Amino acid sequence: MSAASLFAWIATVLVGLLLLVIWLMEYDPQFQSTAATRLPIPVISTHALLGMAGLLLWGAYLLADEDRLAYATIADLAVAVALGLTMAWRWIGVYRTYRTAPRRDAPATRVLTVPPERHFPLSAVVLHGVLAVTTVILVVVTVLTD
Repeated sequence: MSAASLFAWIATVLVGLLLLVIWLMEYDPQFQSTAATRLPIPVISTHALLGMAGLLLWGAYLLADEDRLAYATIADLAVAVALGLTMAWRWIGVYRTYRTAPRRDAPATRVLTVPPERHFPLSAVVLHGVLAVTTVILVVVTVLTD
């Protein structure tokens, strides 16, 4: 089960990095006055760093089999999950607000400026969430059964 949790965590981080790259490509501070991001930079960067640091902690735990590394990993996951749920809640609001495309009879010169997270593919967000839940369950079960 420890190997499964490691692979699930790697997949979670990879999909998360894809979302981060999309957000970074779409983020433009000049347009933040018209469509400000709902994902604050400290929250999104801390979530990403905790996800990657937790993966390193988990790998160290699997190699060293030290309980303190397992508990540090659980603590890391708890904070990363809290930030992830906060971002998911805020992203849902953006997704719903900017879900509909402009009407066909709208003026052609009108440009719709949306927050950068609106460009996240729904499938990638759902996949990241499912992989994250799977990772948390596998890590907790692995720690509890060791």
